[in-house]
Amino acid sequence: MNNRIRVTGLIAAGLLVAALTAPTAPTAPAAHAGERGHPSGPGHPGKHPGGQPGKQAVAVGHGGAVSTVDADATAAGLEVLRRGGNATDAAVAAAAALGVTEPYSAGIGGGGYFVHYDAPTGRVGTIDGRETAPAAFARDSFVDPATGEPYPFSPERVTSGVAVGVPGTAATWERALDRWGSISLRAALEPGTRLAQRGFVVDETFRSQTLDNAERFAAFTSTSEQFLPDGDAPAVGTRFRQRDLAATYRLLARRGADALYTGALAEDVVDAVTDPPTTAETDLPVPPGAMTTEDLADYRTVDRKPTRIRYRGYDVYGMAPSSSGGTTVGEALNILEQSDPSAMGEADVLHHYLEASALAFADRGAYVGDPAYVDVPTAELLSDRFAAERACLIDPDTAQPKPVPPGDVTDVDGACGDTGEARSWEDNGLSTTHLTTADRWGNVVSYTLTIEQTGGSGIVVPGRGFLLNNELTDFSATWSAEDPNSPEAGKRPRSSMAPTILLQHGRPFLALGSPGGSTIITTVLQMLVNRIDLDMPIDAALAAPRASQRNTAAVTSEPAFIDAWEDTLAVYGHTLVPAGDAFTSAAEIGAATAIEFGRGGKLTAVAEPERRGGGAAGVVQPRRHHW
Repeated sequence: MNNRIRVTGLIAAGLLVAALTAPTAPTAPAAHAGERGHPSGPGHPGKHPGGQPGKQAVAVGHGGAVSTVDADATAAGLEVLRRGGNATDAAVAAAAALGVTEPYSAGIGGGGYFVHYDAPTGRVGTIDGRETAPAAFARDSFVDPATGEPYPFSPERVTSGVAVGVPGTAATWERALDRWGSISLRAALEPGTRLAQRGFVVDETFRSQTLDNAERFAAFTSTSEQFLPDGDAPAVGTRFRQRDLAATYRLLARRGADALYTGALAEDVVDAVTDPPTTAETDLPVPPGAMTTEDLADYRTVDRKPTRIRYRGYDVYGMAPSSSGGTTVGEALNILEQSDPSAMGEADVLHHYLEASALAFADRGAYVGDPAYVDVPTAELLSDRFAAERACLIDPDTAQPKPVPPGDVTDVDGACGDTGEARSWEDNGLSTTHLTTADRWGNVVSYTLTIEQTGGSGIVVPGRGFLLNNELTDFSATWSAEDPNSPEAGKRPRSSMAPTILLQHGRPFLALGSPGGSTIITTVLQMLVNRIDLDMPIDAALAAPRASQRNTAAVTSEPAFIDAWEDTLAVYGHTLVPAGDAFTSAAEIGAATAIEFGRGGKLTAVAEPERRGGGAAGVVQPRRHHW
């Protein structure tokens, strides 16, 4: 009799039991060295007794700035800036460090979108480093042939080789450095390599994310060996080393990004996708993937023209499709510009924000996909006339029934017109990370990168130290000619990542972004509404409680938002429900970073004060007096 077990929760016998029942180790004195949310002095991450950088949510000063979710990553970016590197150099260095300390959200097994403001030319450019479906990826890859229905999303689809897209992060780093950087990939990888070799101090967030994914991680020998040593997540306060990842970074430093896309490392990636390293007790319900070394060798990033709209005197630049971030944030802002926030109370502004977001999400679902496969009507979606047509559907006193139908982009005349049939689209992405950098010359980067769900596919490439993405779950589960995000070979799944840069009179005013799957769009949108329409300082705009309306019957909300606004917004007809997902115990939306640009070169770098354990903001030259 086959002794493998096949259960909905995936598997994991002894390792899982140990991981979920072992008591959390007492926090040693060194634990506070890596614990998130501890301030460390004005302007830059300091040091705690255990030798790790500390954290602070706001840093003000000059000479360059970095903001990430992690103190080590921020320190890596600042190190590069202090050595004379520019914003792109710092962004790649910080991203590589995040691949070490935030391996469940980012790394070379994933992809992302890089938005850059070039000070000498005043132009914004972008790189699409999104993962792609392998050439043999079938339209019915997520459909169970035994039932004719899609496999359950979690944990079946997300924990599978077939969910892995061809990674784009390493290629993005190299392309960004070639296009805008001043140092080599080898130099940019140095801080991250050192961090992986020496290790970082485990904090509560890292341990809790590991335990949240313990069941999936225990299914794979390579993953459990790395992240569940002795059957438990690393204890808070201990030092966590990743020597395999350090060796992989050294390989990339020697050979460049090609090391991931050709040769032995590419073969190891393909082996992990097509024959996942499962334990003897594991039987994955979803078939393995069909990635080949040719898929890796053929991968290319795409230089894309950014989206651009005008909003209340600012030029807002974002990421064009294959991401839906730029079009959806831009459309929602255009809709909001039809109203006057100065004539409204805060509740009215929030009502309009929720309604504009729902309308933009309806159009996102109907029209946005990979432009290599879908004729995306970007110009129409971002036109003021289309925004006027959509805005006329907002009742200032009453929320519309959800889902609302998409608008008609084939007949845009600025007048209230016909709409299509209301449809609901699948949106499954959950986790990611975002970083923001600026240098002394005025260059700016807003960069969002991901491996999709927290923990990605759960598959660590054996001997290489990094997790593979499960990005293809961003496709709809089934194929339809009417769905622009239908699964298809070679296609890039629609993303919600929304790295954003705002210019005022041609110069940087604000750069920001966030993780959070499809809530990325609403997080960026709400922060802009907070900062511009509600005139909040940037740190308050980022820290304020969040709510996400993605054209659904209820508004996903953080507990603090519910406490503050549930009764008031109920008068308009909004129903608020708590945020949360199957991959984390936190009821949070996003984990944003931002940099605001003031007079005289003043930089205000901002990170989360509490979400995801708190972020880390730093500047090269901290302020020495009150502004």
